Amino acid sequence: MARINRAIELLEGGQPIFFAGVTELGFDSGTRHASTWADYLCIDLEHLPFDMAGLSAFMDGLIAAGPTECGHRTPTVIVTLPTDGADEAMVRTNSWMIKQALATGVHGLMLCHVEAPGAVRAFVECARYAFQDIGVGDRLGPGRRGSGGQERAAAVWGLSTADYLDRADVWPLNPAGELMLGLKIEDRRALDQAEACIAVPGIALAEWGPGDMGMSFGLKEAHDPPYCAEMLEARQVVKAACDAGGVAFLDVVTPETVAERIDQGVKIGAASEEAAAIGRRHCGRER
Repeated sequence: MARINRAIELLEGGQPIFFAGVTELGFDSGTRHASTWADYLCIDLEHLPFDMAGLSAFMDGLIAAGPTECGHRTPTVIVTLPTDGADEAMVRTNSWMIKQALATGVHGLMLCHVEAPGAVRAFVECARYAFQDIGVGDRLGPGRRGSGGQERAAAVWGLSTADYLDRADVWPLNPAGELMLGLKIEDRRALDQAEACIAVPGIALAEWGPGDMGMSFGLKEAHDPPYCAEMLEARQVVKAACDAGGVAFLDVVTPETVAERIDQGVKIGAASEEAAAIGRRHCGRER
């Protein structure tokens, strides 16, 4: 069957992908972003209000102004959650955020400030339904996403509810899944556990969060390069953990650095439209 999630489609084809941030929700914002240049849209609810009505309206706007140039019903939408992944209890306590965001029909979630494998396991489990048993065992428990929100999400994806339930699982753990779960390993405290966190089944991508990582090293404004030696070492720890776990590594790319970053193995770029265009040409990709 054709992919719902354009970002997964490209990664499966061996292509790096590029995303743009969204800072405003609502229907009108959705219509403006429906023709985005980006391979996916990242909605930062870590810092924006946790506005599920606005997010639902945004998804409706994407549909109303769609389909995309590539023929998908909407662009891929990934939401950055406001809860931290410091420990398992924190994620389970805030699991309502995971369930409510997925019920709007988004295609993925990012967990911030990840420090513990138990938090990642809880994140994956809360994003899955109980009947989805691929990977369930010693390293991953049964899903905890509840029934009741699937009708809305199915309508956004343009599927029957039954088809949505089949396809709303985490990729690449489930090769047929359409949901992407990502981690932000963005604190020096988290580095010792980076490989164990990223190795939890069900994770598709991870990043090193240079802005917050820099703050953890005592630097107020270190989001953009050049980076100090300690930050470059932290980046390498997260990159190596991604490589070991078969997870896509996310990093900032610019027009000047995008080709080099792709050659280094960066699979997901936080990019401008110009940088994305250069990166696509570098890979022989037309769009």
